[in-house]
Amino acid sequence: MEALNTTDFVMDSENEQLAQFLTFYLDTELYAAPILDVQEIRSWEPVTRVPNTPDYLNGIVNIRGAIVPVVDLRLRLGVPTKEATSETVVIVMSMDLEGGLKQIGLVVDSVSDVISVSESEIQSTPDFGDMPNKEFICGMANVQDKAVMFLDNHRLLTIEDVEIASV
Repeated sequence: MEALNTTDFVMDSENEQLAQFLTFYLDTELYAAPILDVQEIRSWEPVTRVPNTPDYLNGIVNIRGAIVPVVDLRLRLGVPTKEATSETVVIVMSMDLEGGLKQIGLVVDSVSDVISVSESEIQSTPDFGDMPNKEFICGMANVQDKAVMFLDNHRLLTIEDVEIASV
């Protein structure tokens, strides 16, 4: 669980460390990202494609004057792609990269809920062997009888990806 920032957790009335996460779906799998990193949730809209970028970089969008790279989270995590639906959204997140605070958009199938999870409930990611892109998952928990995978959004893009997409 080393990739989750301990400053995301606060003490509750029972002196447990709790943090809130936004949950979302890719296919039938439930993922979570720290709510403090979420800037906004936007409906899907076409993006401007940038030549010579990795496949998982859909392109860029202009959000109130800021150029924001948009990542197809399905492609980045190795989940088969599918057409956008009325539930497809872009989660705009803030990332702390070498060059400072940057915004990225994550295309997900749908947003589910905000959950509160104690630090003790989050387990290390099991060894999945040759599972592609497992470095993007920093922990797992069982929440309301559903397995939730915690996304390490700080590893989704490198500063080079952001610079390429912003050109």
